[in-house]
Amino acid sequence: MDTEWPIEIRTRLEARRDELTARLERITANLRRGLDSDSEERAKQLEDSEVVDALGNEARAELESVKAALKRMDDGVYGTCKACGAAIAPARLEARPFASTCIDCAELDEEFGPRG
Repeated sequence: MDTEWPIEIRTRLEARRDELTARLERITANLRRGLDSDSEERAKQLEDSEVVDALGNEARAELESVKAALKRMDDGVYGTCKACGAAIAPARLEARPFASTCIDCAELDEEFGPRG
């Protein structure tokens, strides 16, 4: 990978942060809409709201991961596994720029749950 990868990845992370922020604003506006007076339509709107809320929760979680990655960049520790301290493979960061653990630790966390 090229030596400029942190700049390219920072740009991708910032774009993703902006995209997720805009998505959350749309979701929030959608959830704040009033309910229809028709009971059948209201039931559909409530069901849709649950789906939209779940999507919002996913977006919030990803946004927090993206913000944490940008902070790690600012702190000079981006690319270092938070669990074991080893370098995170550039290919992993390219595929998952907000990764905070190396692939070995990520697999352990999947199998046994996050450590401390």
